[in-house]
Amino acid sequence: MARFRGEAVPATGFSIGVSRLLAALTHLGKIETKPEPGPVIVTVFDKDSIADYQRMASALRQAGIRAELYLGSGRFGAQMKYADRRGSPCVVIRGADEKAKGQVQIKDLIVGAELAGLSKERDDYLQKQAAAQFAVPEDRLVEAVREVLARHKVRWG
Repeated sequence: MARFRGEAVPATGFSIGVSRLLAALTHLGKIETKPEPGPVIVTVFDKDSIADYQRMASALRQAGIRAELYLGSGRFGAQMKYADRRGSPCVVIRGADEKAKGQVQIKDLIVGAELAGLSKERDDYLQKQAAAQFAVPEDRLVEAVREVLARHKVRWG
């Protein structure tokens, strides 16, 4: 205190490393830490349609959904790996086939991860596979993404 006030003041204090405290509480099971879900990723298949992809990302953001347009280079596999690293709950896919039909594909990455661990029991597998990726008309994009997010109780902030 003397350093800041210029006079001797009796005081008591302590210090604690917050990151160590958090690690200890997590280890003891006193608090649950779960990373915040990443944004919905809008994948890019055709660089000439970038304005369409930007509109999709913008529509999601305007609806209060965290969304990001993939701006890196690479094919679909690289984009999916990026979405996984970001912790994305789902991705939006629109290639030439979907564009011709006026649709987008929604790929639920959480259900997709569950599918990878299933024993492939036919009925359960087919039901989850249908939920893992599905097509919707472009004008239902926001609604379909909201349904996926609600299914997994994804909320940001």
